[in-house]
Amino acid sequence: MGLLKNIFRPDDRPLKTYKDFWKWFSDNERLFYKVISEHGDVENNFFRKLSPKLNELKEGFWYQVGMSDKDTAELIITADGVIKNIVFIEELVDAAPKINGWKFTALKPASDIEGVNIEMEGYKFTRENIHFYINEHANYPDEIDISVVHDDCVEENKSPIASGVYIFLDNYLGELDSAMVIDNLKIAQRSEIDNELIPIEKLRNYLKWRQSEFIEKYEDTRHDTENDKHSILEAFHEDNSPLIAVVNTDLLKWDSKVSHPWVMIIEIPYKAGIGNGMPADNTRLLLDEIENDITSELRDIEGYLNIGRQTTKNQREIYFACIDFRKPSKVLHKIQRKFENQFAISYDIYKDKYWRSFNRFNPDI
Repeated sequence: MGLLKNIFRPDDRPLKTYKDFWKWFSDNERLFYKVISEHGDVENNFFRKLSPKLNELKEGFWYQVGMSDKDTAELIITADGVIKNIVFIEELVDAAPKINGWKFTALKPASDIEGVNIEMEGYKFTRENIHFYINEHANYPDEIDISVVHDDCVEENKSPIASGVYIFLDNYLGELDSAMVIDNLKIAQRSEIDNELIPIEKLRNYLKWRQSEFIEKYEDTRHDTENDKHSILEAFHEDNSPLIAVVNTDLLKWDSKVSHPWVMIIEIPYKAGIGNGMPADNTRLLLDEIENDITSELRDIEGYLNIGRQTTKNQREIYFACIDFRKPSKVLHKIQRKFENQFAISYDIYKDKYWRSFNRFNPDI
């Protein structure tokens, strides 16, 4: 017990860089390795030490650990489906030093389907009892929309079945492909469908084909917004508080939306200054400064399109459509830190190939 207290002595200095984290990990890795390799109390003597240190770098790091072979412990750091955290996990693992007896992996890797056998809440998830079919939409030809059917799925157990299916797909496809390639995924019951079911082991090849087709079709598509037209939209809520939006109407009519499939929504709550949910002049100037800082780094010609903004009820929202999610994730994390004393900025990034998130701003829809 004295050894444990000595190794894990309280340290008031928070970790600020990836290098700091790996220095801390290297200092303690022998005890970690011993706990894992000997099947000790991993929860208390590893996870409870690891979790707060990862959180000092950034919230949103999840993890799995086990022995990848008899001599090597593997730490997998995962985003648990949160797109905006993927780039930070990749960077953290890229910065890892070589440590004898350890393997570090960013995101859950793909596995041979023969080895993917999940059991949870009394249900099994294997290649034998999971199938899929393809949902095609004439108006959205580039959308990858699939429904997954588990043999045991009925309305009463749909929630635990869905959780198991998602874990199965993460392990089979790999976390990155599972999050990046599939646009829409539904869990269906056999009784709900007439479609011919496809064995789940064919899903990987289907997704590779669709993704390669998509990349070839849109790889070099860019849009310069310098001369685009913008519209100011005004509305009122039921309580008579105003809503004001400024949107790029040329972008909303663009016929290559699919080339920029990642939507980013930035939310900035503020204290109202003039009694109706609108910002005071000094607050408005700060909000404009934030937007200018973002657009100076996320340029249209490089694939980051400022769709517009909405202001109402003590909150400004800013909307982007992007060719990728990694750079926007990093830029917004930096913006959060820069303005953390003035605003509690939050943001989300998700796949929306046809920009249906912005349909409410488009009078033609």
